[in-house]
Amino acid sequence: MTLTQRVRAASGDCGDIRASSFFSLSLPQLHPLCNSLLVFATPLLILHLQHKTSLSTMSSMDLRVGGKYRIGKKIGSGSFGDIYLGVNIVSGEEVAIKLESVKAKHPQLEYESKVYKSLAGGVGVPFVRWFGTECDYNAMVLDLLGPSLEDLFNFCNRKFSLKTVLLLADQLISRVEYIHSRNFIHRDIKPDNFLMGIGKRGNQVNVIDFGLAKKYRDPKTHLHIPYRENKNLTGTARYTSINTHLGVEQSRRDDLESLGYVLMYFLRGQLPWQGLKAATKKQKYDRIMEKKMTTPTDILCRGFPNEFAIYLNYCRSLRFDDKPDYSYLRKLFRDLFVREGFQYDYVFDWSVQPPPPKDDESAFMQQQKRRVVADAHLGGQVQDSQVDSQQRQLRSQTRKDARDPRSGAW
Repeated sequence: MTLTQRVRAASGDCGDIRASSFFSLSLPQLHPLCNSLLVFATPLLILHLQHKTSLSTMSSMDLRVGGKYRIGKKIGSGSFGDIYLGVNIVSGEEVAIKLESVKAKHPQLEYESKVYKSLAGGVGVPFVRWFGTECDYNAMVLDLLGPSLEDLFNFCNRKFSLKTVLLLADQLISRVEYIHSRNFIHRDIKPDNFLMGIGKRGNQVNVIDFGLAKKYRDPKTHLHIPYRENKNLTGTARYTSINTHLGVEQSRRDDLESLGYVLMYFLRGQLPWQGLKAATKKQKYDRIMEKKMTTPTDILCRGFPNEFAIYLNYCRSLRFDDKPDYSYLRKLFRDLFVREGFQYDYVFDWSVQPPPPKDDESAFMQQQKRRVVADAHLGGQVQDSQVDSQQRQLRSQTRKDARDPRSGAW
C-alpha cells in the first residue's frame, strides 16, 4: 500500500480530493513510523487528520481549495466562519477564503454563497469565485477587500469627521437599497460588515457577511413576508432596531434604522447603550433595548446636524411592509454635504497621513498605521478632473432628486 493510500485509509475517502504539490511534513503526524517525509496528498486531507492543528499554524503548507486556491494566513472572522488570505496559483491573484467546518452546529456557508450569487453584479458586492467542500470544510472563495469600517474607525482614534460620515452614508444607503432590490434584508448591519476596496476600487464601500440575510418578499410576485412577533433577536444588539428588540419580524426599515445607529456611532465615538453590564445575555439585551427606547433621537443626535435625527425618525416611522424612500434619505445627506461646502474628493479621514509616532509607540503599531494608510491609498489619488466630475454628478443628482416628487415625501 502506498503512503497516499495509507493516508486515505486512515482518514476515510474524502470524495473529490484534488492533489496538491509536494510539501514537507515532519514527524508522526501522518503515521507513527514516519519521521520526516515528502508527501503527495491533498491539503485539506492532511488537515482532516490533524484536528488539533489550526489552519493558521499550517499556513506554510500547500493547503488548497477548489484545486487552484492556496490558503494563507488568517485575516478575520465572520458570523459563522474564519477568513483566510488566499492566492490563485494560476493567475497569482490574491483572494479571500472563508472556511466553515461541516460539523458546525448550524452550517450556513452554502446558504451565504447562494445569497452572494443572488446579489452578483451589484456595486460593492464581492464576487464568489468558488464554493465547495474539501473534506471536513465548506469553503467559499471571494474577492479580496481592504480594511473594515470598524478597523478604520479604530485607526482614526474612534471618531470620524462629518465629511467622512456623509461620504460613507451616501454609499451605505445605496448598498442597503441594492440588497433590498434583490429581495433580501441583511439583518446584521454594522461597521465590521462594510469593507473598503483595494486597488482602483479603494474608495468603494463593500458589504459582506450575508449569513443572517433573509428574503423578505417573493422574487416573482413581490409578496411581502407576514408580520410576526415573538422572534429571537437576530443581528448585533448594539445596532439592532427597537422593533427587533421587541421581537418583531425584521423588514427593510430595520436595516436602515441599524444604519442610522452606525452613522451616529461614527460621529459620537460610541452609543449611549454601550458598556452596559448584566448577569446574562438576555438581561444585557433588555438593558440595551430600554436605553434605546428611552433615548430620544434629538438627544442621541445632539451636537450634530439635524439631518441625522430626521433620518432616524423617518426609519422608525415606517410600517412593517413599507418601501423606504432611499432617494429621499440620500438627498437628505447630499444636501447637507453641499451646504457644508465639502468636496467629493474621496479624501476620507484615514486617507490623511498620520502624525509622527509618539516616542512610546511600538514599532509594530507604527507599521500597522502605515499599512492602513497604504491600503487607503491603494485606490490611487483621484485627479482634479475626476473630482470636478464627481462634484458635478453629485449636484446634478441632488437637483434631479429635488425634482422627484417622491424624494421629499414622508
